[in-house]
Amino acid sequence: MKALVTGATGFIGSAVARALLAAGTEVRTLVRPGTGLRALDGLAVETVPGDLCDAASLRSALTSCQQLFHVAAHYALWARDPSVFYRVNVDGTKALLEAAKDVGIERIVYTSTIGTIGLPEGRGVGTEETAITLEQMAGDYKRSKFLAEQEVMKMAKVGLPVVIVNPSAPVGVCDVKPTPTGQILVDFMKGRMAAYIETGMNLIDVEDVAVGHLQAMERGKVGERYILGCRNLMLKEVFEILSGLTGVKAPKLKLPHGLVLPLAHVNTWIADYFTHQTPRIPLEGVRMAKYLMHYDCSKAIRELGLPQTPVELALEKAVRWFRDHGYA
Repeated sequence: MKALVTGATGFIGSAVARALLAAGTEVRTLVRPGTGLRALDGLAVETVPGDLCDAASLRSALTSCQQLFHVAAHYALWARDPSVFYRVNVDGTKALLEAAKDVGIERIVYTSTIGTIGLPEGRGVGTEETAITLEQMAGDYKRSKFLAEQEVMKMAKVGLPVVIVNPSAPVGVCDVKPTPTGQILVDFMKGRMAAYIETGMNLIDVEDVAVGHLQAMERGKVGERYILGCRNLMLKEVFEILSGLTGVKAPKLKLPHGLVLPLAHVNTWIADYFTHQTPRIPLEGVRMAKYLMHYDCSKAIRELGLPQTPVELALEKAVRWFRDHGYA
């Protein structure tokens, strides 16, 4: 069995590649020319050049593969040119899945995001069935992933054998870039967190996310979504766990959302028109922080057998990896 993994140079994608190799699956990775391969160090994978915006390269990469794990996405809270989110996440996904249909891929897992899952009014938890609209999406990343997911569902309805997974906020080893969640951990470890916003998140070990991908490939129902998450926490609770792991004091000052939002507007305006660098206070991140991103993960646990490594252990692995690799 051979699987093509897109996005294997990233956090979740590299974890999926490792899990596939451990399961005895031959792995081919699609890598954009010039992309760093650090996340794939030591892995016996085949690397082929290609780009989601180059349809010919996609068909070539898929040839002789039976499975496709489409993990790649343009994942960021800011971009100088927002159209990149739609070219890669929407158009690129459509092109890849069309190519997969043409070459006869037997089974596909598409990696969406928890951000496309709705949240109920008040402080309830979201499920795969909670309604949400494009207008409720905060920022171009979430809007592009919402649109991409809609395209995937349309293709599933006409026979494409694709299952959708929606990871929450993964933490753990090999967060090379790091991701926005990983950057929060690094900033905390460096003592840069003087205050916090009251918000909630669902954390999961990235290795459990990878196993969830393999289980979705084997057991998931075509056209269905599965939340790959573990434990709902407030950000303050995450910092308290990190404090116990690192010895760094957790921030005690809670900033009101209404105070931070204007700062984020100014910071993002400066990035857009002057520095052209990722803002330290990204506007989309602050907008998302007003919601408690808490979810019910029972469907994936029940139907896929999604593992639930304790979040404390996942955070401990992340802290150790960041320390061992010089991030903090």
